[in-house]
Amino acid sequence: MDNTNKRAPAGIEPTEERPVRKRRPEGVKRSSGKKRKKKRSFGAAVAIRSVKVIGTFLLSLFLIIIITGSIFVTVLTIYVLNFANVDETISLDREVIYSNITKFMYENPNYDPDDPDSEEYLLYYALKNPNRKSQWIDLSEIPLHVQDAYMAAEDERFMQHDGVDFLRTFSAIANTLLGRTQGGSTITQQTIKQITGEDEQRGVAGIERKIKEIFRAINTEKVYTKEDILQCYLNIVPLGDGQQDIIGIQAAANYYFGKDVTQLDIAEAAALAATTKSPATLNPYTAAEENGYRKEWVLGKMLELGSITDAEYQYAMKEELKVTADPDFQSRIDVDEDELNNQGLTDWFMDEAIDEAATRIAEKKGISFKDARQELYNGGYKIYTSVDMNMQKKVEKEMQDASNFQLYNLAEDDLLSCFICIDYQGNVKAVVGKRTEKTEWDEFNIATDGTRSPGSCIKPIASFAPAVDQDLITYSTLINDKPIEIIDENGEKQKWPVNYSEVDESGHWSGQDLFTWQMLARSLNTAPAQLVEKMTPAYCYNFLKEKLDISTLSESDINYAPVTVGGLTNGLHLEELVGAYMIFGNGGKKYEVTYVTSIVDANDEVIYEKSDGYKQAISESSAYVMNQMMQKVITESNGTGRYAKLTKTALAGKTGTSSDWKDLSFVGVTPDYVSGVWIGYEFLEEIPRDKYQNIGAIWKNIFGDVAETETHHNFEMPDTVVEAKYCTRTGLLAGNSCTSTGIGYYKQTNLPATCSGYH
Repeated sequence: MDNTNKRAPAGIEPTEERPVRKRRPEGVKRSSGKKRKKKRSFGAAVAIRSVKVIGTFLLSLFLIIIITGSIFVTVLTIYVLNFANVDETISLDREVIYSNITKFMYENPNYDPDDPDSEEYLLYYALKNPNRKSQWIDLSEIPLHVQDAYMAAEDERFMQHDGVDFLRTFSAIANTLLGRTQGGSTITQQTIKQITGEDEQRGVAGIERKIKEIFRAINTEKVYTKEDILQCYLNIVPLGDGQQDIIGIQAAANYYFGKDVTQLDIAEAAALAATTKSPATLNPYTAAEENGYRKEWVLGKMLELGSITDAEYQYAMKEELKVTADPDFQSRIDVDEDELNNQGLTDWFMDEAIDEAATRIAEKKGISFKDARQELYNGGYKIYTSVDMNMQKKVEKEMQDASNFQLYNLAEDDLLSCFICIDYQGNVKAVVGKRTEKTEWDEFNIATDGTRSPGSCIKPIASFAPAVDQDLITYSTLINDKPIEIIDENGEKQKWPVNYSEVDESGHWSGQDLFTWQMLARSLNTAPAQLVEKMTPAYCYNFLKEKLDISTLSESDINYAPVTVGGLTNGLHLEELVGAYMIFGNGGKKYEVTYVTSIVDANDEVIYEKSDGYKQAISESSAYVMNQMMQKVITESNGTGRYAKLTKTALAGKTGTSSDWKDLSFVGVTPDYVSGVWIGYEFLEEIPRDKYQNIGAIWKNIFGDVAETETHHNFEMPDTVVEAKYCTRTGLLAGNSCTSTGIGYYKQTNLPATCSGYH
């Protein structure tokens, strides 16, 4: 229907709000309704995309800043609430700075807790760095242009801030979170870092260190003046070239330019200030070109800050530096420096204590052993040691006395020896690495660094002790003196081993039944061979390694000879051998052998303390039974250790002889200590027994006087052990009909049957 001429309904007139629909001209098609888009130019499209990218980047950056700031605020809040000592101030006094050397302490044997003047610990040794060049100079003597050079290079707003430049600090923390490092420290913060030695850079530890540093800096600025802080900083700033340890502006002026600090000109001052950022790579001696670039930057900053005039700037830029790099030049004599260079030689114990302290610090801080050793020189640590000073001095003296070794005066005597004594918590009390006087720092110590065959000293710890602990034998078990059969290298069976010892060199097998204690006292090889066969070489190997901490074992030692008669591939450290024997005097407990009991850093924080933990290697009862059998080694007329017998003090022990008499050892177990001595030649040679005393006698000569004056003179029998008579015909507990008996010691859990009397 054609509606084009349709009229509007009555009452409804066309209005502006409701216009009359216009007729479409003929021939004109209705539009689809879609608007046609105008084409944009290529440039406009690129511009729009660029705006989007920039917007995204700025938004991301903003979010990173917000997130970083949130993390910082959160960490700061947590730290302040839980860890930070907000009142902590670092001392900048010269006496404190120069006393920031590491001190080794030892217990005062005369300490009286009721006497307020009595000291619990005494100074053993102050570890000073002999290569460190350091001289103190008051700020009033340091030229103003030297001070200005350092402030321009390191902290241009030093005189304005309150210890922390928060803009630089925030930037440094943000970079730390992103895995990068950036210097954000003020001169105050750098001073604190040098004094404390704390220098963690990355991760949470880096942030924690930075936060702690911030509070210390703020507090330090409340206590000290800017002049105090700058004076301290210029005296402790490291400026060495990687070869010489140069500390402070005065020593640096001496070393690099052969001058007193008062003689430094502007260019030289800028060169030293330029060195501070990275002394090893920016110093004027080994890195002259790099130092030159940095020096020019420092001079430009000094000009910018108005510290120097344009004329001074131009002159300094043109100046050619004359570097001397003379480590021996000293323009002043300083009492502290003189004392520093007069350091005595370390003794044997100190060498080991230094090594252990460095190891503990390296583990604590996650740094290398080398870096930890260096930190010991300047870290201000207090190292508490286990040394018994009187014992150490006495043992050193006895070891140097040739008559304690020789049967008669020898014209030539190149026999080597070493000795060590340990208490029953693993604390080393004395150690000596050779017979002659010590002449070097960190000298090779045979007791701790050397490895030699323990010979028969292996028997108590590798076969007898684990066998007693497993109830395979008792004190009086009868064992037939006969060999076992093993497969040799050619795959053939052979009888092994022979009975070669200092008592019986015939190598024969008697075929007699002998008690366990007799086998041990005479050091016959057949009994341990039979025990190892029952337990397997692998079990004995693992017992030594896992229970007794023997570190020198190799897989080739999982065999009969190594764990039966001590034919170990690499030998043992005397330190570890003696440490293993502690189980026979302390109820079967194996403690870690240590020279250091605790370490306290410059902030009086304990960073290491020896653990009270131990391994229960064997039971208390097994340890006591072994102790009693090992006393027979000493007390029996044919015991291999009879020459070590003491008058007043009980002694358990064992001798050890390697093949062809190339190594002789003795380990003695007394109520308070376990100690041992070794003798032998550098190159495996037979020890002439017609020239030297028995190894037991040598031990007694060195340690006998100490042992006789121990606090305790006998071992205490535990409740888990029974002392009882045994029949000497059967090894069983003696019955009423047994006429020949002996006294034996037995675990309550492994008592032999009672002999019937029918023999």
